[in-house]
This record gives sequence, structure tokens and C-alpha cells, in this order.
Amino acid sequence: MTTALSSTIPTGLPVCDTTVDLLVVGSGTGMAAALAAHERGMSVLIVEKSSVVGGSTARSGGALWLPASPVLADAGAGDTSGRAQTYLESVVGDSTSVARATAFLENQAPTVEMLRRTTPMRLFWAKDYSDYHPEEPGGSAAGRTCECRPFDTSVLGEYRSRLRPGIMKVSVPMPTTGADYRWLNLMARVPRKGLPLIAKRLAQGVGGLLLGRHYVAGGQALAAAMFAGVLRAGIPIWTDTTLTRLTTEGGQVTGAVVEQGGQDYVITATRGVVLAAGGFDHSMEMRWKFQSEALQPHASLGADTNTGDAIRLGQDVGAAIELMEQSWWFPAVAPLPGGAPAVLLAERSLPGSLIVDQCGDRFANESADYMSFGQLVLDRERSGNPVETMWMVFDQQYRNSYVFAAELFPRMPIPQSWYDAGIAHRADDIEALAEAMEVPRDRFLHNLSRFNDGAYAGDDPDFQRGRSAYDRYYGDPTVTPNPNLRPLTKGPFYAVKMVLSDLGTCGGLRADDRARVLREDGGVVEGLFALGNTAANAFGASYPGAGATIAQGLVYGYIAAETAAASAAVS
Repeated sequence: MTTALSSTIPTGLPVCDTTVDLLVVGSGTGMAAALAAHERGMSVLIVEKSSVVGGSTARSGGALWLPASPVLADAGAGDTSGRAQTYLESVVGDSTSVARATAFLENQAPTVEMLRRTTPMRLFWAKDYSDYHPEEPGGSAAGRTCECRPFDTSVLGEYRSRLRPGIMKVSVPMPTTGADYRWLNLMARVPRKGLPLIAKRLAQGVGGLLLGRHYVAGGQALAAAMFAGVLRAGIPIWTDTTLTRLTTEGGQVTGAVVEQGGQDYVITATRGVVLAAGGFDHSMEMRWKFQSEALQPHASLGADTNTGDAIRLGQDVGAAIELMEQSWWFPAVAPLPGGAPAVLLAERSLPGSLIVDQCGDRFANESADYMSFGQLVLDRERSGNPVETMWMVFDQQYRNSYVFAAELFPRMPIPQSWYDAGIAHRADDIEALAEAMEVPRDRFLHNLSRFNDGAYAGDDPDFQRGRSAYDRYYGDPTVTPNPNLRPLTKGPFYAVKMVLSDLGTCGGLRADDRARVLREDGGVVEGLFALGNTAANAFGASYPGAGATIAQGLVYGYIAAETAAASAAVS
């Protein structure tokens, strides 16, 4: 028998019309806003649409891009705010006001300190995880990305099962950080790095279970640590609760109407409402309208409850929207019927592989950061030369050497279900592979020959693959002179169909550098704040480095609480 989950955390909390200082809608990065507000003495209520806590944060890799932060300073990274500002000004360009990026830089250090005080999370610098555009002025090849150390979710007690599950399910408990993943992916090529990590994480995962501990990593660790802080602070969470309307008086947002169990409740928020409910990841009506009609239904990796509710309701009270064409794009393996896409991260950078379109042409630097890759695909569509089909092509040596799609370890065969569904093909020679992919044979052979010529020389004159420090981070250091390039000459050969997925949309409500939602004329919608993917990306059309999406959500949660507290002081 399945026991029904309580609609509140703590269990049994009364659900009724109520008044609080700050209402937070969404339990991902919104938890940072709740923690910061509680620390300032405000009463806070979190409402969450689903029955679990963590939002897309819990489904993510959990990275945090924190330039010149206390975490980097503690590790002796030597980064400076000045260099970070120069970098952001360069990558943001004129795609949005740089004021939001500047406010992020100025407030990320106090945000880190707040999280250290209010949660049990422990952050570390993922050294060498390069910025996504390290060659830009102020960029860093050593990187500014941080992560949460593996976290014991047993501290959540009876609410451990209320943490939103991650994307990847593992049969063996092995809490793997993003920094670990790089070497685990290369375990067959660099066993001196990969195998000890496997042993360490297995010991932590399996050994922890014997001691009654349940370790998780990545976004699960980050969300669990904030969840633990929320529980410790006694901040209530109403789950299975949908935002249906924002209430206003004299143009100011005064609270919200929410629905739970078929009943409406009015929540009065004297200091404001924080919208942190994610983007419009799974609203295909919005995605086809603002982004592309070629996007496949529900291919997003964002939480399934992210359907743009908060963005639409913000518009209802006069909020402006911007950057709606943007997402944290992420190329992935095409899903099986009824399934979900499988992420591709390091796979695209590893030697012995390339990506072609329906014409058999390469069209991008396969090793580019995932958002830039996706933007290029959509730019092709807007230019009238769409990428209708994407195939990742590789050889047996590649299959013997690397983990693929997070679930196929070196030498493991590609599942028969992939072949049956037409998302994978295998052939002993390139001509037969071209026929299976239904791409022009001669054109594909010509392009592969050109790719191989460059790979022999360790260069990619067409797309510069391997010239960036970011490309090389996920390359194979045992392959020289270019860790991202190796010719494909000996079969059997494979092709796996790809789709354009994403980690969530990143266009939304226009907000200022104080997290306040803005109207079309630039005026403030008083009493309304937006952060995370409900707000338009603070970095415009760019992705500065791994974890920039979650980091800005946390920092703007801190800023929103600070702004709300300041308004209380004024009144």
C-alpha cells in the first residue's frame, strides 16, 4: 500500500488563509531566499507545486559559478572581482544590462557566507573546470566553478523521501561530484585517476549505508543541504500547492491565491512575493511560440512542474518579459518512445567522434559549451538552413574507451532498444553507416575525410575544436597533440541520434539588480521579486561558466530577501 504524502512540511501543518512577511513560490533556489529572509527575522512560507522539494536544482549537476568567492579564496585560486567583472562585461555584451551581473558579483560572497551559517553544506572549488569562454578578457582556464561535497541526506529524517530525485538513477550508491565525473568518464584511459575515485565513492556510498547514512552529490547534495537548513529554521513548506493568482492593491502585489486539494487559500505577504518557480520548460505552447516549433515535446531536463505559471501570472500584474528565446540548451541522446533524453556532456569532447546533420555535414565545434551549441543550432534554423537531424558518430575504439550517456560504461554494448527505435546504428564500414543514417554518402565521406586529415594534424581548421581550455577540460589527456581529436579509420562505426534538450528555459520576467520585477516602462512592480529561471537570465544570452544558472538563483534569493528587509525598515 502506498502511503499518501502529507501536503505540508512539517507534517500536519494547518493549511488556511494566512499572513506572512515573505511568500516564496518554488523550493529550488527559492530556498536561499527563504533562508536569507528568515535570518533577517522575517516570517516566511514556501509553496511548492509538486509533492517533493528541490525543483530543477535537485535534478542538476549542482555546480555553482562563484567568481572571486570565499570558496575560491579559501582554496588559493587568486581570482579577483575586477577580473570577473571584465569577463562578465565581455560575455554579456549588449544582450542585457550588465547591472544584474554586477550585482551578482557584489552579492555572491555574502550569499556564500549566509549559506554557510544557515545550512550544513560544504562547498569546494572544482579546480580546472574552465569558464565556458576562457579566452575572453578576464576569463579563467582554471575556472570559478564550485560544488557541494557529498551530503548525507539522513539528516533530513522523515523528510528524506521528500527530496526531488535526480536525473540519473544508479543501481549502486556512489555519490559522484561533477569534478569526479571528468575522471570517471576516463577510467578506462586514465585508470590511476578513475579507479581510485570509483573506490572512494563506492566506499562512501556503500559504507555510508552500513552506518545509516545516505550520501548524494551534485544538485541532490545542494538541494538537500538547503532543505536541511529550511527544516532547521522551521520554515514551513506547503507542497502540492499551485499558484493561481497574485493579489494586488493600488498596483502593489500584496500576496497570492494558491490551490491545494481543490481548495483556494489566500496568502497575504506584507513584504512581498518571491517567484522562484522555474521557467516554462514543459509548456510546449510557450516554447513553440517564443523559441522554436522544431523543439520536441517535453525534451527538457527541467522539473516536470515547470510550466511557466509564475511568468504568466507575473505578466497578469503588469510585469515585462525578456530573453524568452533563451534556454540553458543541452544536446542529448534522442529519447526512446515514452522516455527522457540522456545527457551528453563529456561525450561530445572526446576524440574519435564528430557530429553531423541530415546532410552529413559538421556544423559546430562539438566540444563547445552546451548553451552555445544549442544557440548555434537554433541560429541555423532562423537563417533558413535548419539542423533537422543530428547524429553523433564514433568508432569502436571510442566505445571501448569512454562512458557514454552516463549509463554505458566502456565496452558495454549499446542497448538493442536503441537500435530498434532507430536512434542508434552500427555498421562495419562508413558507407553502410551513411546509408543507415540516411545522409548523402559521398558528402558524408568527404566531410569525414576532411575531419580525419585535421585530426591527424591535431587541428580542426573548420571549427577550432580543442583550441579552448574549456574544450580540453573534457578531452582525453592521453591523446596528443589535441585531446579532443582522433581520426575515425577502423570499424565498426556507430551513429547515435541527438536532440536539442535543455536544463530549463532562462527567459522570463524582467528584473532589476535588486531582484524586483519590472514593468515594460522600467517601473517596479512593487512587492514582487523574481529569481532563478522565472527571471530573465542575469547574464543575458550567455552562460559564463558551469553553475551560473543555480548560482544566480541563490544570489538573487539573497538579494530579494535583503531588498524586502530594506523595504520593511523604510516602512
